[in-house]
Amino acid sequence: MAEGLGRTVLHRHRYARVWGLGDRSSPAVKTPAFISTEDDDEACKNIAAFHCVQSRTIPARITISTKHCLIPPAFDRLGPTMEASVGHVLPPSLDEANAGESADTGPLLPVSWQRLHHDPSLLNDDLQPSIVVLLDAVQLAAQPGKLVKAIQTLKHRFPGALLWTPGLGGPDNAAVLAWFGVDLFDTSRVRLAISTGHLLTSFGPRLPLDGETLNTDVALHHYHQAIRSVQSAIETGTLRRLAQQQSLNSPRLVEHMRHFDTLMHPIEDVLRAHPAGIDAIEFMAQESHLDLEVHAWVDFMMHRYTAPEGLDHTLVLLPCSERKPYRLSKSHRKFIEAIGSNGCHEVMVTSPLGLVPRDLEDVWPAGFYDIPVTGDWTSQELERIKSMVQSLLDRHAYRCIINHSGIELDIEGFDVIDTRQGESSGSRTSLQRLNEAVKHSKNELDLRRRKGESLNMDRFKSISRYLYNTDDWLEGCRIRGKPPRWRIEKDGEQMALWFFDRAGFAFSKGAISSLFEHKTLPCVRLKPSIKWKGDLHLGIIDSYDGKIRRGQDLLVLQNEEPVGLARSLAPGWEWAGTPGRLAKMHQKR
Repeated sequence: MAEGLGRTVLHRHRYARVWGLGDRSSPAVKTPAFISTEDDDEACKNIAAFHCVQSRTIPARITISTKHCLIPPAFDRLGPTMEASVGHVLPPSLDEANAGESADTGPLLPVSWQRLHHDPSLLNDDLQPSIVVLLDAVQLAAQPGKLVKAIQTLKHRFPGALLWTPGLGGPDNAAVLAWFGVDLFDTSRVRLAISTGHLLTSFGPRLPLDGETLNTDVALHHYHQAIRSVQSAIETGTLRRLAQQQSLNSPRLVEHMRHFDTLMHPIEDVLRAHPAGIDAIEFMAQESHLDLEVHAWVDFMMHRYTAPEGLDHTLVLLPCSERKPYRLSKSHRKFIEAIGSNGCHEVMVTSPLGLVPRDLEDVWPAGFYDIPVTGDWTSQELERIKSMVQSLLDRHAYRCIINHSGIELDIEGFDVIDTRQGESSGSRTSLQRLNEAVKHSKNELDLRRRKGESLNMDRFKSISRYLYNTDDWLEGCRIRGKPPRWRIEKDGEQMALWFFDRAGFAFSKGAISSLFEHKTLPCVRLKPSIKWKGDLHLGIIDSYDGKIRRGQDLLVLQNEEPVGLARSLAPGWEWAGTPGRLAKMHQKR
């Protein structure tokens, strides 16, 4: 029986993870980590988590070993040591050809672009490698789109494995590769740079300065610091920013980032449903506007969002604010005072999310994003906003549009009331025009106020439709308590609490039957024979619904009966094979 590699995920951010290798209570190594080769000196081998040796036979064999005790369950001896044949590897351009002799399968899994296309053994459900080696990563990096496609395929097929792209990593691209999902890094490019008299840093290769020593120790220091920065960024949820900064080191890295963003657009099971420990998502540069969170939000607003019942009467378009949620900002307090009615549908115009309705200003990511505010709009931003406004109008029955956003809108069939007229949103005269426009809607179009409890219920129903695609579980419920922690009750029994910091509901045990009846949450089905005592992991799960997001509430079933609730710690792409906790128990019957 092959020796296992003890590993558990300590931190995660999309495809990037900090793995703890060894005893999970006291990991011997954390990733991203180094893997040394025969060409490395002792300094590199001393800081490397693994060491790789390649034979000179045809086909070659690779052996990966470690100086740490990583073999479960005792973790009292060195290892594991993994060995595999790499088979015959053809160039990626010959992807239609079959090399004949495939690489080995097992704990160490060598793969290539050609093998991904021709080896059916990779589809074997029993194949659960510890380390996957993308042998032709360097060649794939030279062909548009192929590197990120190969990496993403491997991450989804083998979510429990560490990934190594030999010869590709360095301090100048570690953040980008980690963002794609690479875990192990070698020093091939660092040694190549030294041989040409250059120092490879986080900002790319450069010549040494006067008085600066050029040697392996100095180069490794730069590399080690880059790896540490990546690990910190994964832990704090800021890896995208670091990867974007680093991608500017070369046009090729920018290409990889753009191909990766495009590849991500149809995928939902890498996202998060709630902040889950992240203070904010950053959209500092134009490249960040391509992020999957933006695409998912725009898609929701364009195709699935519906305004609270009866609120599609008077649409008021407002500018965004730096403070989130918007209503807590000074500017929006002025807007709300000037509007003077809760019967209007207030929708904020912003970038890069496009539109954020007042009823969804608390949720992720709308209530948790940072962006520099200059007042200038790009043509792409304006096009997105205008198309989203048109989509909103097409799916609702608004009678009046009041535009206080500052963006010029010409909408067929509507006489849009521009309350800014070139002035700032907070000027006395523009606020007066906003007030008069709402009064006009009251007097001429019969705009009516909503009751206080109806206002809260409308908001929570809208949030429920965003989070769960349904609000049926709220039928017959009442809102009690005080902000920011509202209590949702039904027939005197507490169903849920609203938590501002989580931007979501905390369901009570009494809600389980209703959530099951209305098919509100994704389901996780436990094996019939086990007794559920704690958190969810692969060993006790029989099946699960797709498109699980990180932080999402889950309904736990056993024998098709609801037995409790859990909260996802891992997004859905990891559930096919990641060891360790996948969800945390929240309620149990």
